[in-house]
Amino acid sequence: VKKVKPDVLLGLSAVGGLFSKEVLEGLNDSSSTRPAIFAMSNPTKNAECTPEQAFSIVGDHVIFASGSPFNDVDLGNGKIGHCNQGNNMYLFPGIGLGTLLSGARVVSDGMLQAASECLAAYMKEDEVLNGIIYPSISSIRDITAEIAVAVIREALAEDLAEGYRGMDPRELQKLNQGEISKYVKDNMWNPAYPTLVYKH
Repeated sequence: VKKVKPDVLLGLSAVGGLFSKEVLEGLNDSSSTRPAIFAMSNPTKNAECTPEQAFSIVGDHVIFASGSPFNDVDLGNGKIGHCNQGNNMYLFPGIGLGTLLSGARVVSDGMLQAASECLAAYMKEDEVLNGIIYPSISSIRDITAEIAVAVIREALAEDLAEGYRGMDPRELQKLNQGEISKYVKDNMWNPAYPTLVYKH
């Protein structure tokens, strides 16, 4: 870390506490005004560092994300250190749905890139400036639909789409973005359960 002077530390080691005080202090030599720490290992005890360690050692300008849920950190003076949970729930449902509805037999790098860019576009500049790098979980269904649309469009662009059920790939190719969005929403599962009353 001292030699490379990275802007981002990505932890995928499953070794709790791997990002020691010395490692975290190395981020202070980063050329970035907003260095980032991604302590992604699960469960919580395997996280490479805690948000408290990240904010106290690197400073309140660091961006922190983890694979496990952590509470936000009170930095004092009304400031909050946001603990972003980098969970696959933001991307996997949309990637899966888009792949299914396109009829693609493979998930290409381009489809993954399209999904990632779609998710990133959800973030507002002021949120990112405040250290929030993932959208609200309350938007998850809308995000899933938009990501599925992006994945379908990329599958079509790469000529990977083979169609799904009654949707021929040639017909799918003719749809505009709004029509693809409707196609996706019409095929999304809605967790609406009827109320069942049992009489004894």
